[in-house]
Amino acid sequence: MTEEKTKAIFIRHGQSCANVGIWDGEFSQIPLTKLGLEQVQVLANSWDFAPDRIIVSPYLRTEQTAAATIARFPDVPVERWPVHEFTYWDRQYWGGTTPEDDREGVARFWRICDPEHRFSATEVGETAESFADLLLRGEVMFDRLAKFPRGERILVFTHGHFMQALRHVLLFEGGR
Repeated sequence: MTEEKTKAIFIRHGQSCANVGIWDGEFSQIPLTKLGLEQVQVLANSWDFAPDRIIVSPYLRTEQTAAATIARFPDVPVERWPVHEFTYWDRQYWGGTTPEDDREGVARFWRICDPEHRFSATEVGETAESFADLLLRGEVMFDRLAKFPRGERILVFTHGHFMQALRHVLLFEGGR
């Protein structure tokens, strides 16, 4: 008989204002659009099982995406984990103010082609994470998931780039 494995389902947040180009505020505070809020309801109603645990990124759009599922399963424990988006995306690190600046900031980051490179925001005294940092967050997340009891069903509300980083960790960092 095969031992049942822990099952983690990763959910990208619903459509956000940034996805449709109507947000230029703080990166962690990007809200969902009306369509995104509708997607959240459809998702919450689609679960054909009760999860054992819900994990949520601390960013507003993932909290909003998880809210209806959390309301549907009020007895399920909810945890906030650092499964948030890749912070280099935050325009505070590039000094950009327009979509063209945003595109150039992204292009500049990837042209550098250094997994340890970090943009720094001199005006706020903070440093964005490097690509290596992002991958490390993915590895840490997998290590934490592995400590849960076998057979748990866990919903992880997160972001697209973080999910791609997880795929990278799975494919290139030993397969987990």
